[in-house]
Amino acid sequence: MRVLGINAIFHDPAAALIVDGEVVAAAEEERFSRRKHGKRPVPFAAWELPELSAAWCLAEAGLRPGDLDAVAYSFDPGISRDAADLGLNDPSDQLRIDYARRAPQFLASALPGLDPDQVTFVPHHVAHAASAGLSVPEDNAVLVLDGRGEVAGHLAGAYRGGELTVLRTQELPHSLGLLYEDLTRHLGFLHSSDEYKVMALASYGTPRFLDLLRELIRGTGDGGFVVDRIDWSALAKPCAPGGELTDAHADLAASVQKRLEEVILDLARWTYDAAGGVSTLTMAGGTALNCVANGRVAAEGPFDRVWVQPAAGDSGTALGSALALHGQSIPFTTAALGRGWSDEELEAELKRAALPYTRPASIAAEAAEVLARNGIVAWYQGRSEYGPRALGHRSLLAHPGQSDTQRRMNDVKGREQFRPIAPMVRAERFHDIFDGVYPSDFMLFVHRVKPDWRERIPAVVHVDGTARVQTVHRGTEPVVAEMLAEFERLTGLPVVVNTSLNTAGRPMVDTPREAMELFGSAPVDLLAIGPFAVHRAQAFGA
Repeated sequence: MRVLGINAIFHDPAAALIVDGEVVAAAEEERFSRRKHGKRPVPFAAWELPELSAAWCLAEAGLRPGDLDAVAYSFDPGISRDAADLGLNDPSDQLRIDYARRAPQFLASALPGLDPDQVTFVPHHVAHAASAGLSVPEDNAVLVLDGRGEVAGHLAGAYRGGELTVLRTQELPHSLGLLYEDLTRHLGFLHSSDEYKVMALASYGTPRFLDLLRELIRGTGDGGFVVDRIDWSALAKPCAPGGELTDAHADLAASVQKRLEEVILDLARWTYDAAGGVSTLTMAGGTALNCVANGRVAAEGPFDRVWVQPAAGDSGTALGSALALHGQSIPFTTAALGRGWSDEELEAELKRAALPYTRPASIAAEAAEVLARNGIVAWYQGRSEYGPRALGHRSLLAHPGQSDTQRRMNDVKGREQFRPIAPMVRAERFHDIFDGVYPSDFMLFVHRVKPDWRERIPAVVHVDGTARVQTVHRGTEPVVAEMLAEFERLTGLPVVVNTSLNTAGRPMVDTPREAMELFGSAPVDLLAIGPFAVHRAQAFGA
């Protein structure tokens, strides 16, 4: 069976392809269009068809549109209602629904040869649920939390034998995702996908508004919740975009973050009971990218295992809708599902750019030496990652033991200085340094850094003593694991800073040319592109 999944409704348009029980390809449109989160200028700010990523997925499998058995679209306009009926005020809502209704025709136009009748609408939260619940082999409970689907802001369910039983949904306008999005705007962040900035800011504050928020944001005892209207301005003045964030703003962020964690933990406990005590919880939806809340669910919840879809946001519904039609679980083993280039193609691009390069015996050892000298490395290896996290394929790497590394990296990326940077660590060394969920292959949980390591790796320790860790296994990431081993040999530190290979406001680098452009425009010391090394001193004489 050949199923193409499509997300093109709220943001993060993406495509994913399943062929004969294998996820062949999955990628966000932003990696092709270079519009972050796939958002066009108004009035099309909420909708973009992933034409380029869909065409690439098919080409990767050697298929034409007419070869597909089905196309799954991760929104069902047939069950949606007008925004006003749902208590929402977004003027683009009706435009979204109108576009979704016409998706079969739009897709047939974008992919010549596709029969519009092949397009099936999959409810948005069912697509989210499938992206998580059908990505693990065992029966599981599933919790979907995001801004909104057609009519709801949440789904709790259970997968048994690949079949989803919906246990509870929460009808709009009550939504934890919309709550966090509303706060994000109040704090002056421009995009509805900037919630991770609020999560970072929360660590600098005190949750002094928590008692009030417990009255306004509360569970109903039956797996649902209520979010009453909140007058943010009465708690902290609105911050203009780019304005100065105050202690009051940090306290408000801390209060909402803490209440979010409490409510999600309560929902996880209810879901455990309602699902009949299955031992695994899977999670998806944009709110499931809140790695602080995920860490609490894993540590304090009733489940033995918590697994979060790496593409938990809307881009993941492309994969989820395809999985829902496929109807069977396909274990998720890697996020490296995007574009990649052969060594020959990479070398041709380097020659075309007239960059001086070498092919060292080990690119991992070459990078480790630069990192040990406190250099910054642009690390471009293999296929690009599906989802928002750089996981050692499109990464910026740096030394974790230098106290000014966080400032340097945020300067390179052109982003706020309160933003943390994350560590990657060899899996066998994880327990020596961190407490928390193991393994943590996809950087979706926050971990406590053990006290005797905090001064040794200060760059990756957030103000609250935590870090968002990626564990690296030699069997799945041999080149990254070798680089980490070489760095430890040189420095005694088994940890390297890993952040995404991009600058503020731009999607992650995807093509070799984009990698070279970033290398040329940012103070990066080494471009490690496939097996090739380009040193700044050799390329630019500095």
